[in-house]
Amino acid sequence: MKRIAVLTSGGDAPGMNAAVRAVVRKAVYCGCDVWGIYRGYHGLMNDNFKQMDLGSVGDIIHRGGTMLYSARSDEYRTKEGQDRAYANLAKRGIDGLVVIGGDGSFRGALHLADRGMKVIGVPGTIDNDIACTDFTIGFDTAVNTAIEAIDKIRDTATSHERTYVIEVMGRDAGDIALWAGLSGGAESILIPEQAFEMDELVERLKRGHKRGKKHSIILVAEGVGSGFTIGEKIKEMTGFETRVTVLGHLQRGGSPTALDRVLASRMGAKAVDLLLEGQERKMVGIRGKEIVSVDIEEAINHKHNIDLSMYELAGVLAI
Repeated sequence: MKRIAVLTSGGDAPGMNAAVRAVVRKAVYCGCDVWGIYRGYHGLMNDNFKQMDLGSVGDIIHRGGTMLYSARSDEYRTKEGQDRAYANLAKRGIDGLVVIGGDGSFRGALHLADRGMKVIGVPGTIDNDIACTDFTIGFDTAVNTAIEAIDKIRDTATSHERTYVIEVMGRDAGDIALWAGLSGGAESILIPEQAFEMDELVERLKRGHKRGKKHSIILVAEGVGSGFTIGEKIKEMTGFETRVTVLGHLQRGGSPTALDRVLASRMGAKAVDLLLEGQERKMVGIRGKEIVSVDIEEAINHKHNIDLSMYELAGVLAI
C-alpha cells in the first residue's frame, strides 16, 4: 500500500474536513502518497485529482463542509462511468481508496471494489442513518444546530403564545428529530419510525392548553412529511395560532462539535490502518467507545434502528 486516495461524496456533513485531514496525515505519517479527489465520483470520472501533503489539510479541522467538495453524478451510475473512474485510479497507481459519505457513497465504492480497488468507507452524514455504527460524522453538530434553533424559537413562541412546528432534516431517519426534540424539550416529536395519530397530537396540545400552557413546540422529521401540512392541520383542528419553521440546509453547515472532530479523526485514521493491513470492502464505525470495522455490504444491507426507548422517554417528560 503506497498510494491512497480520498474523496467525499453525497451531502456534506460537519466533520468531513477533520476526516480528510486524518486520512492524509495518517497516510503521510505511514509513508504513503495521498491523492485528494475533488467533487466526489464526478471528479473521479473526470480525473480531478490533486496530490496532498501535510500542509494541504492545515487549518481545516474546525471548518464545516468539505474542502474536497461534493457533487451528484448520474453518469457514475452507468457501467461506462464506473469503468472510467476505476481507470483513473489505476492510471495513478492508487492502491486504496477512502470514501467519506453515506449509503449512496458506499454503494458507489463497491462498484470500484468489484473492479479490484481496495476501498474503505467512513460514514459521514448528518442523518445518522447508517447501520452498524452508533454515530455518523456530522450528526452531533446537526443536532446541536437544531437545538440552538429550537431554543430561540421557543423564546418567540413564549412571547407570542403560539404553537410552533419545526421541521428538521434526516431523510428517512428520525434521529435528528428525536435527539433534538428530547434535549430541546419538545412537546411532541414526529418521526418516520413511529406511527402517530393527528387526533392524539391535537389532544395533547389541548390538554396542555387547559392547564395553562401558552406555547408548544412540535418537532417533525422530514421523513414524516411536510411541516407546513402538519401545521395547517393543527391550526384547523385546534384554532391555536401556529407557525412553521423549516430548518433545512442550515443543519448541514457550521463548525463541527468536539465530538464530531474527534470521531472524524479517529475514523479517518482507522481507515488508513485498515488499508495498510490489507483490508478492503470495510466500513469504519463506532460502537460504544470503540472504533470498529464491518463489511460495507453489511452496513448498507441492514436497516438502521432508532432507539425507541428515547422516544418513549420524550413522551413521558413532555406530559
